[in-house]
Amino acid sequence: MIALGTLTYLEDTAGGRNVILIDIGGYFAPCLDTLVEKFSGRVLGVVEDTENGHQRYAALDRLPCPVVSVARSPLKDCEDHLVGRSIVFSTDALVRARGDILTSRNACVIGFGKVGRAIAQTLRAQDLRVTVHDTDPVKRVQAHSHGFRTSASTAEALREAELVLCATGNLALRQGDFSALRNGAYLASVTSSEDELELGSLHGLYKRTPVSEHLTRYEITGHYFYVLADGGAVNFVHGAAVGSYIHLVQAEILAATAALSHGRFQSGLHEMSAPDRQAIGRIWFDYFDR
Repeated sequence: MIALGTLTYLEDTAGGRNVILIDIGGYFAPCLDTLVEKFSGRVLGVVEDTENGHQRYAALDRLPCPVVSVARSPLKDCEDHLVGRSIVFSTDALVRARGDILTSRNACVIGFGKVGRAIAQTLRAQDLRVTVHDTDPVKRVQAHSHGFRTSASTAEALREAELVLCATGNLALRQGDFSALRNGAYLASVTSSEDELELGSLHGLYKRTPVSEHLTRYEITGHYFYVLADGGAVNFVHGAAVGSYIHLVQAEILAATAALSHGRFQSGLHEMSAPDRQAIGRIWFDYFDR
């Protein structure tokens, strides 16, 4: 159904033409074969912006067209750092809106990628005690080297956490994990809820009660917790602003689109070259560093 709907949209909007798909989250990945094979025009390639999208394309057995990912570009590091800070800002603002504060509490960050690292650092700077959990032992070693407490299991990480921030892009919490949340814990995500939290599995089990516009209480006999922004990217509540650094990533997306339009890449997963990124950096400095 997803493939058919996407194909129909492409035919209606660009039938018979060359197209490049700009993806934010790997949503074209499950139907890419169908689009490339059956579209009346030609799919020149895909540009992917996010880490979870990068992983979805990387997991495919083969790619029928070029996919250029900017998710792991060093130009994105600045954006990811500021995204982490904006996540903490919005989380703190929503908790304060109900007359509560996070200072000096126990926090758990699940996922120690670039955004997760920024979240953990920002929480610690605001006097929270931070534990990091990542399924990758290398990431846990990195977190430990930054002075964070680490946990090898999700249940252990959640046990004492009064705030849980999920930054994996790959279902950090599944149905069986929610019962490990401490009573009264706040739960937030950095991406769409279907990518990070299996909240749908709780319907019919937990009673959902809106506490405020962006805060929902989940309750079952003897257990309750709060979900911020319906489990979606909590910083979107306040616009998710990251300043002029967003233009670095947008420029690389445009450069990748131009490269695909000129046939620079064969089928497979690719990144832009270091000289391309350096050129973008120079242009950014010329324009913004005045």
